[in-house]
Amino acid sequence: MDEQYMQVVMNIIMYAGNAKGLAHEALTAAKNGDLDKAKDLMEQSNQALSQAHDVQTDLLTKEAQGEHTDVNLYMVHAQDHLMNAITYRDLVGEFIELYQHVHNTEA
Repeated sequence: MDEQYMQVVMNIIMYAGNAKGLAHEALTAAKNGDLDKAKDLMEQSNQALSQAHDVQTDLLTKEAQGEHTDVNLYMVHAQDHLMNAITYRDLVGEFIELYQHVHNTEA
């Protein structure tokens, strides 16, 4: 396995992990009533997911152009991180809306 392949795998994992962590921080901020901070953190989470998606899209583009990428446990692990980060971010977005509704009702 070459170094370039592992760099791609690690970039997907890193960006996805950053996105999930930022989404979790956003959830905590919303829970504490800081909805502006939650919104900012979710935007940062979206940017990190966009970076991970760009890496993935590059792989897909190369594959479509005939440049095959071997799929092994490392790549499966990276894709799993990305899928979980996307799902978590989406779920956190729903919770933030709920917290926003609760805080607006209390005001």
